[in-house]
Amino acid sequence: MPTTSTSPAAAHRRRSRRRPPPQRQPWCCSFGLDPLSSTCRSPVPAPPRAKPAATAPLSRRIRSPGRVSPIDEPYTDAASTCPSARLSSVSEYPLPPLPPPPPAPAPERPKGTLRLRLVAKGLILEVDEAERVRRESKVVDRVLRGGGGGSCGEVAVEGKVEVWAVREVVEMMLQEDDEVNAMRRLARGGVERAISLLEVSFALIFDRGINSCLKYLEAVPWNEPEEEKIKSLLSQHSSNEAASRDLLARLQPQNSTSSSELVFELIECITKGTNNNARKELRTLVDSILSRTPIHVKRDKELDKTSVYRICHSCLNCLVELFEEASDLSPTDQTTISVGKGPLEKIYKQVEDLNWLLQILIDRQMGEEFVDLWANQKTLAAMHKRVSPMVRYELSRISATVFIAMGSGKLHCTGEKRLGMFQAWFGPMLVDFGWLRRCPKGLNMTMLEEGIGQSLLTLALMQQQTLFMDWFEAFGRQGRECPNLMSSFQTWWRRSFVRPLVSS
Repeated sequence: MPTTSTSPAAAHRRRSRRRPPPQRQPWCCSFGLDPLSSTCRSPVPAPPRAKPAATAPLSRRIRSPGRVSPIDEPYTDAASTCPSARLSSVSEYPLPPLPPPPPAPAPERPKGTLRLRLVAKGLILEVDEAERVRRESKVVDRVLRGGGGGSCGEVAVEGKVEVWAVREVVEMMLQEDDEVNAMRRLARGGVERAISLLEVSFALIFDRGINSCLKYLEAVPWNEPEEEKIKSLLSQHSSNEAASRDLLARLQPQNSTSSSELVFELIECITKGTNNNARKELRTLVDSILSRTPIHVKRDKELDKTSVYRICHSCLNCLVELFEEASDLSPTDQTTISVGKGPLEKIYKQVEDLNWLLQILIDRQMGEEFVDLWANQKTLAAMHKRVSPMVRYELSRISATVFIAMGSGKLHCTGEKRLGMFQAWFGPMLVDFGWLRRCPKGLNMTMLEEGIGQSLLTLALMQQQTLFMDWFEAFGRQGRECPNLMSSFQTWWRRSFVRPLVSS
């Protein structure tokens, strides 16, 4: 069968006779339309069809990846290389800027709307019934009248008020004037919420709300933090003192009774009491009251020293009478007086009161006079030798409190008063120390031994020598039934004999 061969030149001529792509039409003057749409045809006649370009040499042909047949270079139109000729009928202008979007219309508030702007919170609350709020709040009425008398306006609420509190106060304004319902509403919220509502009512000068809150707070108990908040509010709004008179009566005393007079009455009631357990609890209560008193009023305003010493004299006189009564009931030839259970309890009560009063005086640096008062109790010191040990050691409990205070430096007495104290009660202390050790009744025996030794070292060296020799002899007989003053004795010996020899 005969075969037909096609030369490479003929194949190239067939490919070169491909129809060129249609020429693009020029844009119309409106840049907003599609240049290929039928409504934007240019009246200029189309230029004549260009002749086919000469065949590009093989050296300029490229091969597409994956294809065997060569691909000619893309067709280039002469008009595309001359944009001025293609757009000769169009005038180019810059695009006009887009107009800004119209502002959103402000929401129309209904007539009579009030805006409450909470400054601290950065919020605005709107109230529709502005006229009713205006009649209840003097602040709102003043703002609206200042704005021209209209029913719309904005009121700024200062302070750190809560949003819910403002809402609730406005609701109270919109309610009818019913005191029973107002009190029930406040009772459901409690004291903390009532204080917040009172603060907002003060800020808006809402008289009906102020009166309701004050009346509710006056009728219920508070804790200390709530009391401080109420005090702060009333001090900031002192102009409402007439409305808060009943509430202020719970915060401010209405009479001129001083605290020192009341403390004296409390102490006197305790010393006259008969129930030992109750008296102990009451003493703790008074101590807590006095301990909270500021330092600058402890000595002058809170406690009257003369009144306290008057009670001390009364207790000492009663104690002497109890010992004398026991002496009269005992036979004259009896060397040791035994006291019954009834008188013993009374003696114990008086000693407890004296120790308590002495501790109050020491804590407030007013106990120096008591040292002289106790050292001059010659009658009690003389009776000490005749009374049974289980009774007389109660007197040494008072001496123990004095010795501890002097040894710790809390009592600043003169040397003469210190010597008088040792001359009167150091001997009885050596005798009663064993009983004090067995029945301390809250007494710290280590502190007692330290206090006796340190206070003894405050005397003159020759006076110390006499007292230390008495202790040395008593300790040799009684052993641990006597206080251990060995450390103080060594200090006295070194000061008296060793140090002078070394210095000489």
